[in-house]
Amino acid sequence: MFSDTILVALGANLPSAAGAPPEATVRAALRDLAGLPGLRLVAASRLWRTRAEPPGSPDYVNAVARLEGEIAPERLLAALQAIEAEAGRDRPFVNAPRTLDLDIIGMGPLVRAAPDPIIPHPRAHLRHFVLRPLAEVAPDWVHPGTGQTAAQMAQALPPVAMAPLSV
Repeated sequence: MFSDTILVALGANLPSAAGAPPEATVRAALRDLAGLPGLRLVAASRLWRTRAEPPGSPDYVNAVARLEGEIAPERLLAALQAIEAEAGRDRPFVNAPRTLDLDIIGMGPLVRAAPDPIIPHPRAHLRHFVLRPLAEVAPDWVHPGTGQTAAQMAQALPPVAMAPLSV
């Protein structure tokens, strides 16, 4: 079991299986995260609109949730995949547009190269759409691999087109 700050990134750019827009899907996923047994939703970032890459896909809605509690990484991954499946997640190819994507960004200082899930997320430090909302909910979290905060990692990246959604 793992007990510490757990960070989960959320993203969506297609309507859910029920036809809900990405904003609604991300909000519903936050409610689902709050209901996971043994975990408590401590904070959720604002929702952010991020331009899709490569261009041509609909823009993404992104957020990060900070949870606390006790759970094994494998159990958390299974719970996140169940939430994705409920939203109609399909994986036709790598980085395909999606109804919902939930990624474990970090679990405190845990570093784990295998088995899945890999922690911290192997590409989180390269993604503004993770780092900007992450800085809102866990400004003091330090990436165990880079030794930097989310804000410090974001400053090292080229700028991207993203903006908070109006509440």
